Formats: sequence, structure tokens, C-alpha cells
Amino acid sequence: MARLTAEDRYYVNVRNQERILSKYAASEIEYAEHLTAWYRVMKRDMPDDEYRACAFFMNREYLAKPGSLTLCYETFQRWAGEFTVVEKEMAIDLLRYRYKAYTHVLAKGGFGCLKE
Repeated sequence: MARLTAEDRYYVNVRNQERILSKYAASEIEYAEHLTAWYRVMKRDMPDDEYRACAFFMNREYLAKPGSLTLCYETFQRWAGEFTVVEKEMAIDLLRYRYKAYTHVLAKGGFGCLKE
């Protein structure tokens, strides 16, 4: 079997990263839909910072803002180690916190996700 050239390895890595990010985006879209449905069922208004992050994923705004999805993914990876055990009583609170934090991370990253 022939070895891959540096260029071929690069394209293999890019395809792998694209696959990972597309799975991540699909799961975040689903969670955003769950969070908006939860607010609808509870008949409560969603805070603006949580709404902006949900809209960011559901409207696929990350496609027009290169690097924003990677920034959110890296943030999610940092949290994955912190919240290893999630009890179902805390699930909605952690989901709300995650989307609120996404909004602030995107705003600090220069993606203008939060109106100031």
C-alpha cells in the first residue's frame, strides 16, 4: 500500500473535520429545537441571549460566518469534561447555560451574535 502524500493527508484530515463539525451542528440544531419547544410548552419567553444562539444554529448562520462553528465546537469540547454527570433535573438548566454561553463566546469571537 502506498503512503499518502502530504496533500492527500491534508484532504483526509479536512474531510474528517468537516464530518465531525456537521455531526456537531446537527446535534446542536436538534438541541436548539428542543430548547425552544421547552419554552413554548412552559409558556415562557426565551431570554434574548439564549434565543440568539438557538437562532444561530437553527437558521444555519454558521455557514455564512467561517470559524464560528469551530469556535462553538471547541467551547463544547471544553465543557464536555466538566459536565460528565448530568442528572435529568439539571438537563434543561445546563442546556440553557450552554446556549447562553454560546452567545457570549460568539460575541467575543467577533461574530456579532449579541446586540449590545
